[in-house]
Order: sequence, then structure tokens, then C-alpha cells
Amino acid sequence: MSAVIRSRPSPRPHPRPRPRKVAIAGVALSDTGRVDAMTPYALHAQAARRALADSGLDRSVIDGFASTGLGTLAPVEVAEYLGLRPGWVESTSVGGATWEVMAAHAADAIAAGHTNAVLLVYGSTARADLKAGRRTANLSFGSRGPLQYEVPYGHTLVAKYAMAARRHMHEYGTTLEQLAEIAVQARTNAAANPEAMYREPVTVDDVLSGPLIADPFTKLHCCIRSDGGCAVLLVAEEYVPDLAAPPVWILGSGTAVSHTTMSEWPDFTVSPAAVSGRDAFARAGVTPAEIDIAEIYDAFTYMTLVTLEDLGFCAKGEGGAFVEKGRLTRTGELPVNTDGGGLSACHPGMRGLFLLVEAARQLRGQAGPHQVRRPDGTLPGLAIASGTGGWFCSSGTVVLGR
Repeated sequence: MSAVIRSRPSPRPHPRPRPRKVAIAGVALSDTGRVDAMTPYALHAQAARRALADSGLDRSVIDGFASTGLGTLAPVEVAEYLGLRPGWVESTSVGGATWEVMAAHAADAIAAGHTNAVLLVYGSTARADLKAGRRTANLSFGSRGPLQYEVPYGHTLVAKYAMAARRHMHEYGTTLEQLAEIAVQARTNAAANPEAMYREPVTVDDVLSGPLIADPFTKLHCCIRSDGGCAVLLVAEEYVPDLAAPPVWILGSGTAVSHTTMSEWPDFTVSPAAVSGRDAFARAGVTPAEIDIAEIYDAFTYMTLVTLEDLGFCAKGEGGAFVEKGRLTRTGELPVNTDGGGLSACHPGMRGLFLLVEAARQLRGQAGPHQVRRPDGTLPGLAIASGTGGWFCSSGTVVLGR
């Protein structure tokens, strides 16, 4: 991607005032897992090239760019590295929910005619950096502002999630075995995915007997650490006839924020997905019962459980029973994190964009060995991608359809 786009391409004719429909045109992963020989910039470029090739479109159509977390002036620096001069940019940073929030913003901008084709791209060498001593395992979220009052009490990221999980267990009788089921089923899904970092089966006993990280979480309750990147290209409906693969349509989206300081969180058992999911479903005109697959941010097992509740797949407090009996596996009643998720497949940092890639691949029927099919053998028709940022601080939910 060496040539530089110096002006925005002219939009194709479109009847107004109807908002344009928006489709996912291309998706791709960079090399993932253990990637010691590439920089984050190189992972961005690799994923971007692959997503563009997947779309079948020429790079000249790209007039919008969304990225965050890398560069002095993100996303300007990353766009320059890729040889792009976009007229529309987005650099929202709300943790793991960033990419669903960005996708919502980009879809709205395309629908309104402010831009035509937006490339979302991410890359991180979190595992390689830790291994080489370029970063520490415990990220500091700052000691200025309100967060400074929690630092003396050791409120690390995992500890905040652990506290919330304990509250759910206290309120609703959720058990450690039920939380462990989420990790087991994620690994079951990963076993069929050749791109997953960890594919060996695990049992509930394996999860429960692992080293304690933050009560009640043992190691397998927590996401893996990997390297990797991915990219998604969103386009206006006028470009769909030129695509190399069937389009995946953005049907509806929702975004929400909650808190940063734990004392400002009204209820540890309710996440902002309760708002983002409600809005996304309403705008898409579908219900949770109609969803075929769900891609949910899973830095910890409790995230999956409470997000399923808040999106409306089960009632509040019933998440523990809902995740039992293999329901979340590729052949279960509601396949969740079909690639293995952050618990087993890939988690280089802000994983939200990987959710959109996996959902699109599944709806296209291009997920390979881990492809999900309905009981009648047909491809899934509706999917949801829901990202969570911080410690349930933010949420972005996107409903997708074939």
C-alpha cells in the first residue's frame, strides 16, 4: 500500500434522501498468535491489505479510516503508514468496545453520505512486547483523577472483574462451575479453528484447579495474551455489486458508557450492554431470539455471562444456567465466540474488531472448519457482535445480517 491517496474519490450516484445501506465488504486477520518478527504497524498493513483483497475493491475507494491505540496522532500516523489520506477519520478509544463503537459511527457516516468506504484496522504485539520486556503485564490506567483513589487498594483490571463476578454469585447463586463452563466451551470452539492459539480441550476441573489470579478467577477464566491484528472494510451499498464475496449488512447498532470508578457503578451485575444491545436490536428490527450466532467480548468468563443476560438472551440472574450443557458451542443452541474467543483464540488487546471479522466470516459461510450451520444445514442469517471496554465501562453492539 505504497501510493498515496491525495483526494477523496467522488461518491457514486445515489438517490436521496433515503439513507444508504452499509455493508461489510472485506475482512481479514493479520498473522496472529505468536508473532515475534513484526511490528504493530506491519500487522496493521498486513491486515489492511488482506481485507482489501478480500473485498475485491480497489484501494482508491477508501476515503475513511478508523484506528486507535497506535501512533502519536492516531489515526493519522497509521493512515500515513498505509499510504492513505482519508477525508473522514475516527479515533474513538473506549477500550474493548472501541471497534463496535467505531463501526457504528462509520456506518452512520456512510449512510449520511459523509464518506463512502471506511477501513477499520488494528494491530498489536502485546505478547511479543511482554516477552521482550517492552511492557509490563499489569497495565496502569493512570493514578490521576478519580482513579487515583482506587490505586492504593490494588484495583487491577482483573480484580475489578473478579469483584463483579463475586457480586453476581452472591446475588443470583451463580457458581464457579458455571463460569468455568464458558472457558470450556470457548476451547471447544477453538479446537476446530486452525487460527486459534490454544486448541487443546480443557475440562471444568482444569479451570477450577488452575492457579488463582484474582478470586474467583483462575488462569483459564482469563483471556490469553497474543499478538495479531485485523481489518474490516465498510462500504456504501453502491459498491456491493463489485464485491468479491456476499455482503454482510449492518442492520443496527447501539453504544453506551457506564463508569470508570468502581464506586460510581450502580450495579455490578449490569453492564452497559443492557443499553447498547437494546438500541441495536430496536434499530435492526430483530429480537435476541432471532440471532443465530453471538460474538461477545470475553476477556474473562464473567463478561460472557453478564453480556448474554444484558443483551436479552436470558433473564438477569439466569446466565449461569443458560451457559450450561454446551449451549455456547458451535453446535449448541446459541453458538458464542465461534472462533474460540479471547479465552482461547486470540487476544492481543482491544479485541472488538475480531468479533466483527468472525461474525462476517460466519454469515458468509467462509469460516472453514469452524463454520456454524443451523439445524437444517443452512448458513446463519443473523449475528451480533458486542464489545465491552474497560471494566464494563463501555459497550458497543452491532447486529449483522446476510
